[in-house]
Amino acid sequence: MTPKGEESSGPGPARLSGLDERITGALVGAAVGDALGGPVEGYSPDQITDRHGGRVHGIVGPWHGEDWRTARPIAPYHKGDGHVTDDTLMTHALVRVYARVRDHLDAYAVADHLVPDLMTNPRWIPELETETLPLHRLFLAEKWLVARLAYGHMDPREAGVGNIVNCGAAMYMAPVGLVNAADPAAAYAEALDIAGAHQSSYGREAAGVFAAAVAAATAPDATPDSVVTACLDLAKDGTRAAIEKVREVARDHRDFESALVPLRAAVAPYDTVGPDYRSPSLGARRPSRLHSIEELPVALGMLLVADGDYRHAVLGSVNYGRDCDSIATMAGALAGALGSPVPEDWAKTVAEASRLDLWEPARALTEVTREIFRRDVDRRRAHERAFAALGGTSCSD
Repeated sequence: MTPKGEESSGPGPARLSGLDERITGALVGAAVGDALGGPVEGYSPDQITDRHGGRVHGIVGPWHGEDWRTARPIAPYHKGDGHVTDDTLMTHALVRVYARVRDHLDAYAVADHLVPDLMTNPRWIPELETETLPLHRLFLAEKWLVARLAYGHMDPREAGVGNIVNCGAAMYMAPVGLVNAADPAAAYAEALDIAGAHQSSYGREAAGVFAAAVAAATAPDATPDSVVTACLDLAKDGTRAAIEKVREVARDHRDFESALVPLRAAVAPYDTVGPDYRSPSLGARRPSRLHSIEELPVALGMLLVADGDYRHAVLGSVNYGRDCDSIATMAGALAGALGSPVPEDWAKTVAEASRLDLWEPARALTEVTREIFRRDVDRRRAHERAFAALGGTSCSD
């Protein structure tokens, strides 16, 4: 169900759209979800309800109101009022790398292009309300990229080893799925390579699976269930188990209100953070083949509960609490890639409040995606000719 008094974009033929619309929906949808989730990040559903007098149904202000500059643990970040967080800043940074390289990326592209962009190009940072280097907004798990690659001169393919295992790499992998539109396996492989510079273990795995999910969502006949099926075809170890368990639970719910507690219970055995999000367990965020990040399975669960409806999937993710800006980023990207429209009033407010053109990265990535596809076709045909010349099977066989 869609919250009372709100229109639903609804499932069905109206969702079908072309590459341009899917890429725009995914990137704008991710940014808007991020902005909605930011002000309630780190809290439980009950705490969110107590603070806001009910569930959150749109853009809200900072948790501590005018005291956001000094109130712990949020200070000095202005979370709320339509401000995007580091999820969107990193997503847009990765789009800029694609726009510069104009081909598929790998871990070396992170070292050669993403890290210098974060270190040397000042940009408006909404949560800090100032123009500064994006590096100054990033948390330690993302600053790890700079420490290991710019200063430690690590092999980019291995630089993620030793970092805390979280959703830091997964949260900005939507562009990888879009560049590999309708090809989940290719998106998975490319994201795993890129994420090797940032994460290891199930954090890296989640980056690959999320990129695959976005790629699957762009397919012309995609549905929420086909997206999750594509994830299960590729996911390994605890990540696969968590997604499978969440899918089982999500099938029994059609509104996010009833799904909040069951989805948390489903993912809890695979989540290393523990019940108190702000006081992680001693085993939190350590490498493991048995565990999974929480954000991706929950985002997929909310996508299923909402039947792909953008508004419902994002609001469910926001009201779930905990790391809900990243959950809503992922759910928003997936629903947008499926073709469910992002509410125009939300997008306009977020763009104005964050002083960002939310549509420019989509235009840039769409152009690059078409270029990369043409390169892929040329490379594939060259391989076919070479294979045929070796006496292999020709294209006409």
